[in-house]
Amino acid sequence: MFERIDYVIARIDGDYAYLKQVEHPGEDLKCVARALLPENIAEGTYLAYEMMQYTVTEAQD
Repeated sequence: MFERIDYVIARIDGDYAYLKQVEHPGEDLKCVARALLPENIAEGTYLAYEMMQYTVTEAQD
């Protein structure tokens, strides 16, 4: 239920960021309010979502 999901920020549009799942890149982008994300993010930033919280991570090779 609270498993980790890795995302990359595909696009930032005003107060929203559009996230792409790293493991399932063909799925639709997830729209998330920037207020719920860490500060100082940019397009291409990798995020992990776990325990109902987003944190910045390194790219998973």
